[in-house]
Amino acid sequence: MSEGTYVGAIDQGTTGTRFMVFDHGGGVVASAYEKHEQYYPEPGWVEHDPMEIWENTKSVIADALDSAGIDATRLDAIGVTNQRETTLFWDADTHRPIMRAIVWQDRRTTDRIEGLETNGKAETIQAKTGLEPDAYFSATKAEWILDNADPIKLQRSRPQDIRERAADGEVRFGTIDSWLIENLTGNHITDVTNASRTMLFNIHEMDWDDELLEEFRVPRAALPEVRPSSDENLYGTTDADGFLGAEIPVAGALGDQQAALFGQTCFDPGDAKNTYGTGSFFLLNTGEEAVESDHGLLTTIGFQRSGEPVQYALEGSIFVTGAAIEWLEDVELLDNAMESETVARSVDSTDGVYLVPAFTGLGAPHWDGRARGTIVGMTRGTERAHIVRAALESIAYQTRDVAEAMEADAGIDISSLQVDGGAVKNNFLCQLQANIVGTDIVRPEVDETTALGSAYAAGLAVGYWDDPEKLRDNWRIDREFTPDEDASVDGRYERWSEAVERSRDWAREA
Repeated sequence: MSEGTYVGAIDQGTTGTRFMVFDHGGGVVASAYEKHEQYYPEPGWVEHDPMEIWENTKSVIADALDSAGIDATRLDAIGVTNQRETTLFWDADTHRPIMRAIVWQDRRTTDRIEGLETNGKAETIQAKTGLEPDAYFSATKAEWILDNADPIKLQRSRPQDIRERAADGEVRFGTIDSWLIENLTGNHITDVTNASRTMLFNIHEMDWDDELLEEFRVPRAALPEVRPSSDENLYGTTDADGFLGAEIPVAGALGDQQAALFGQTCFDPGDAKNTYGTGSFFLLNTGEEAVESDHGLLTTIGFQRSGEPVQYALEGSIFVTGAAIEWLEDVELLDNAMESETVARSVDSTDGVYLVPAFTGLGAPHWDGRARGTIVGMTRGTERAHIVRAALESIAYQTRDVAEAMEADAGIDISSLQVDGGAVKNNFLCQLQANIVGTDIVRPEVDETTALGSAYAAGLAVGYWDDPEKLRDNWRIDREFTPDEDASVDGRYERWSEAVERSRDWAREA
């Protein structure tokens, strides 16, 4: 550990990229952020430009360091955290993507998933991967790209098929972490948490699964090497002649939700957190046991440190929460997200209105890729405030759906839930969440725990921090929200469940 040095974290999310610099106390020293464009080529399709993401990554790193007057040589390590499941392929020689990345929200492969279920393959996939087969995960996205991307034109008599080149190792597959790590270090690597979200990785054998690779026709030669989330052997270093002008170890990576689990110091079985971003993701550490879910949750890898056993987690993946607030802005019911609290407080209730934000289907515990966004209960007297409040309540109701499933699977009562992400700045939402779930909601001082978790992973790998247990001392409560004793929510929650049923199986051909 060096005095006067820091650890940096690249937090590459669904809507933008952030770089944060942390000190030994886990305090934020510098931060910079840039949005990237969302592409919607067809209904239900969502894509990102990987080159834009990489250029933005370089830009926010430079901006954050410049703003704090920190030279890159004072970074002891860099960690990476990323939007999970988003899938791309790139040319191994030119490092150019063969097409835009297909984002985790994308639903174009729903028919393929339904075919797997019809053919009786869903149980096998879930047993190997811990995942409920869904278009959310990377496998069917990878298959679609290999089937549909334009052949690469080479100095040969004919363009060569993408799958052929992938089988020769000339085209590489990755999630966004792999894309960034290769651009930073030149090495084709992913970590165990991101691998566990591809639906191609056996979380019990801890290896890419040949049966699944054959099912989705993804060549093993295209896949990255899988490493621990916090890796003492390093993923590599940045190029001294590159944009940073220094050799900095890249030593940690976690999918964004696992990074938040690590950043919230949920190191022990029974520790739980919920992150509110574009979607919401509720994770419960189950230790070295991969707990199978009977209630629509995912069994996933929580994290792994070098030389230590894998820590597993149960996860409830909610596809749309913060994105529901963004939608309110898109349709001009709000001028900005921060206005949502004031508008929601201007009415005493939703006046019977329920909004189910199933814009990209329903995740846990329902898993309905054909569900779509629905508003029920409107009357001539419905005002924008009722719809805004209904959107905020939908975030809390969806979390209760997952919390009840989590308690049933794990056999525990969740008395306290640590929360993070942009939406938890909304005090009204946090209190709603406490009332509707019936548990204390605990908000930390540093709510960007996704970036903090990847910084912790990288810093532990290089000895910047010595002991993960001591990291708990960095975690401080900003505010705690307790359920109102007079809050009557059970009846409204039952009506919410009815509204969910009305949203289901909507996106069918006429």
